[in-house]
Amino acid sequence: MMKKSMSKPMTQIMERLCKFEYIRMVIFPEEVILNQAVDKWPLCDCLVSFHSKGFPLDKAVEYAKLRNPLLINDLNMQYYIQDRREVYRILQEEGIDLPRYAVLTRDPDRPEECNLVEGEDHVEVNGEVFPKPFVEKPVSAEDHNVYVYYPTSAGGGSQRLFRKIGSRSSVYSPESCVRKTGSYIYEEFMPTDGTDVKVYTVGPDYAHAEARKSPALDGKVERDSEGKEIRYPVMLSAMEKLVARKVCLAFKQTVCGFDLLRANGHSFVCDVNGFSFVKNSMKYYDDCAKVLGNMVMRELAPQFHIPWSIPLEAEDIPIVPTTSGTMMELRCVIAIIRHGDRTPKQKMKMEVRHPLFFALFEKYGGYKSGKLKLKKPKQLQEVLDIARLLLAELGQHTDCEIEEKKGKLEQLKTVLEMYGHFSGINRKVQLTYLPNGQPKASSEEEEGPKEGPSLLLVLKWGGELTPAGRVQAEELGRAFRCMYPGGQGDYAGFPGCGLLRLHSTYRHDLKIYASDEGRVQMTAAAFAKGLLALEGELTPILVQMVKSANMNGMLDSDSESLTDCQQRVKVRLHEIMQKDQDFTEADYEKLAPTCSPSLVTSMKTIGNPVRTCDQVYALIQSLTSQIRRRLEDPKSADLQLYHSETLELMLQRWSKLERDFRNKSGRYDISKIPDIYDCVKYDTQHNATLDLEDTLELFRLSRALADIVIPQEYGINKAEKMDIAQAYCLPLMKKIQLDLQRTHEDEAVNKLHPLYSRGVMSPGRHVRTRLYFTSESHVHSLLSIFRYGGLLDVSILVPDLFVRSLCPYIQIVIMLYEDNNKDPGSEERFHVELHFSPGVKGCEDEENVPLGFGFRPASAEVCACPCDLSQEETDRALSLSEPISIKRAPMIRNRKTGSMEVADQGHIHYCASSLTLLFSMPPVKRFSVSFARHPTNAQMEGWCHRVFVCLLSHAGFEGCSMVPSIYPLETLHNSLSLKQVDKFLNAVCEHSSDAHAKTMKGSSLCLVRHVESGVWPGTHLPPPPALTSSETVVRRPESPLWCEYSDVHVLQSSYIFL
Repeated sequence: MMKKSMSKPMTQIMERLCKFEYIRMVIFPEEVILNQAVDKWPLCDCLVSFHSKGFPLDKAVEYAKLRNPLLINDLNMQYYIQDRREVYRILQEEGIDLPRYAVLTRDPDRPEECNLVEGEDHVEVNGEVFPKPFVEKPVSAEDHNVYVYYPTSAGGGSQRLFRKIGSRSSVYSPESCVRKTGSYIYEEFMPTDGTDVKVYTVGPDYAHAEARKSPALDGKVERDSEGKEIRYPVMLSAMEKLVARKVCLAFKQTVCGFDLLRANGHSFVCDVNGFSFVKNSMKYYDDCAKVLGNMVMRELAPQFHIPWSIPLEAEDIPIVPTTSGTMMELRCVIAIIRHGDRTPKQKMKMEVRHPLFFALFEKYGGYKSGKLKLKKPKQLQEVLDIARLLLAELGQHTDCEIEEKKGKLEQLKTVLEMYGHFSGINRKVQLTYLPNGQPKASSEEEEGPKEGPSLLLVLKWGGELTPAGRVQAEELGRAFRCMYPGGQGDYAGFPGCGLLRLHSTYRHDLKIYASDEGRVQMTAAAFAKGLLALEGELTPILVQMVKSANMNGMLDSDSESLTDCQQRVKVRLHEIMQKDQDFTEADYEKLAPTCSPSLVTSMKTIGNPVRTCDQVYALIQSLTSQIRRRLEDPKSADLQLYHSETLELMLQRWSKLERDFRNKSGRYDISKIPDIYDCVKYDTQHNATLDLEDTLELFRLSRALADIVIPQEYGINKAEKMDIAQAYCLPLMKKIQLDLQRTHEDEAVNKLHPLYSRGVMSPGRHVRTRLYFTSESHVHSLLSIFRYGGLLDVSILVPDLFVRSLCPYIQIVIMLYEDNNKDPGSEERFHVELHFSPGVKGCEDEENVPLGFGFRPASAEVCACPCDLSQEETDRALSLSEPISIKRAPMIRNRKTGSMEVADQGHIHYCASSLTLLFSMPPVKRFSVSFARHPTNAQMEGWCHRVFVCLLSHAGFEGCSMVPSIYPLETLHNSLSLKQVDKFLNAVCEHSSDAHAKTMKGSSLCLVRHVESGVWPGTHLPPPPALTSSETVVRRPESPLWCEYSDVHVLQSSYIFL
């Protein structure tokens, strides 16, 4: 008890209260409180009393009745605060928003309140269903063991919170079952983007708020040099101030702390703590003493006419110009990123007619839309049970009327039994209703079509993010920090001080979105882990930081539902690729009307498409034969391939492609080319130790075919590319437009409070970041819109990798800057830049990988040691005319501590903090990034090292193969105004709505007229602005290694304004 009474905050406030002339402070000795009767306690006019462990609250209540002092905090209400059930009841009665909840009371006398039904991904408490993620809180407020349970689709398990111990406040546990003893509150999990807000009231008219990293995120407590948890003051909205007033009055606690969750545009109270003070804020201590002193004097000595003075909070943050030395301040970063390296996607189709499948289809509402997607563990288990039952019946009765083929049922059973558990991340089943059955067109089908309705069952598996993909995502996230102001600084041993500083001080509005595919979600989570320097498992990060539900098609696409235009494009593409002759000039005009250099090169490589397919088919046959021979070799019995794959599974992959690629008539299924390329690329990169013959030749030919088939499936001519692109990414375009518009508007986000901030020199700086992780279709479509919609002039040299088969981690980055020196209404106030990276470098080009310097802006910073966290880093501009160089040394990051170590002759030594950093960077690129190679096998003796940006280096990742580098970002356009971009996006979105309302024919004619001229309807981009005397133009002296150009000349996109 004395520890709290003599704590620093209490001492600071008491010292200030003593400065009031008529107030004298008396602390009751602990011995008196515990051992003496209340009538022996000292007399007082005003009592400050609060419950803590070991405090006799009953005696305090008795004393208050005896002496009747003025109570700062009501004592009887403190009994209620100790019971979370009562806290939630009072909050509800006061009309204060709180998460949806239910109470489970395990009391023999109240059996009606103890109904718990636990499912795989939900619990039902007294009839109220809570899907995971949900929160489980003990009813006693003194019990801090709060658990958060995660869905199996995110990896399952739970995060276990507890009262802080050292630098930990929670740990991740694989346990997914709820506790079976004790009484709990179960409540809906609120997605707060990893941030909690603590609110402290001093009377109903004063509230101070501080934000901190959520303890459920990674469990690491961020502490300052004094060992105190790092928190930063944030501003409360008008509605939140009203909530603070209500809480203070409802619980009759003048000094009161409570927890606020900001989620989905609303604020929810999730806990009320009672008497609590802010730590380490002199401004708060002054305010608190002034409010309490005035309150006491006006209640007990009004004759002295104490003036009522309450400090007022600033309603907005003053505009603070950037300190980077550049002309403009970074306001918004929008990035669209393709998912990372994955295992090959696999798919099996079968027509089913058994009543059990129809019953399952009806059970989950399949007849409403004619389609059903099954991803939940319970649903997949039901499909597995049906497969097992039918196979058992086939085994017992060979003449039974089961129309499903045994081979496909066995494959269905085998795939669903993989991994030993279900997860919506790695498998799913789709059912489609066929009223007249399915025509037998596949090479695997022998019987003729049967009458009556059937279901098309599509089983999809594979496509999981690999360990290498996870490493790449984390490293890309780390490098991504360097685009922000002060990005080359060092933060607790990590580069990217600027972004981490912005985020930790709540001047960074971050939202991460991902499609519903598991590999995309895990990519986003791993990227967030690297971006924000988080620790631990990906599951808590995925649940709290990544938004993937209710996207309304923004990042997802149904590959089974193609547009009419895309269907026609695929038919035309297949016709051209089935000609058994060399490509003619007419074929070039039909297949490559845009004259893409990479497309033309691939067509020249192929020559005769059928003959090339013959070669590919023969190479696949050779590959499957080699794998069979390996299986027969006793030495290969225990051979484990990458990511725990076996030779049997590898053979299944290639055997299926061999069967499906060529049908019995000898005609090739062109739609299998992407799968062949996918598999051979995967095996070339990850299973090269098998030394299979001719894999590189198969890779070369399949890539040439894929470079034609994949991009041209999204449209052959410009009109088709635009039409298909709009069908895919119209919602995303609208969201990007909204993101840019809202950047300079006030929103309900965590904003740093300038009056209470310590050690932050630019509290007004606020950067908005929106990250969208998606798959190939959306990235292809978005690139088509930017390239052919008119935003980029047709004369501008555009990287030709736009139209090739896309690699993992391809990035489209839009950056918005504000020039605070310009008039707010001026078109020059906001400046937009467009950047692009084609992602991971192909395995055949490893020797030519660019070294890169991280996402280095034109102004670079030189730092010699880690920055002091207590001080705001001042960004320093550096003229590009001054050469900057880095002294490179073989360095390895310690994965646990993030410290820098030097590898020397097989031993690792700690590297001193006083490092000499010399940078050498010719002004040739706007941003760039490169990554180290990661050894995967324990047998490898050496480490491969590469250092980029302030010694950011990478260690080996167990289980990974050599991790390829990622191409640098290149500037496509850097002279756009926000008005131009907004006008362009408006035109695209409006035209898309009009085009889909008309017939395809009419809209196509309209499209052709505009796109052939290179400008989208309604967009007339002015020429690049004239340079003033203070502006400098920097041109790239050479083209990037990954670009393929038909001509090389200086263009608008090569300019960089400094």
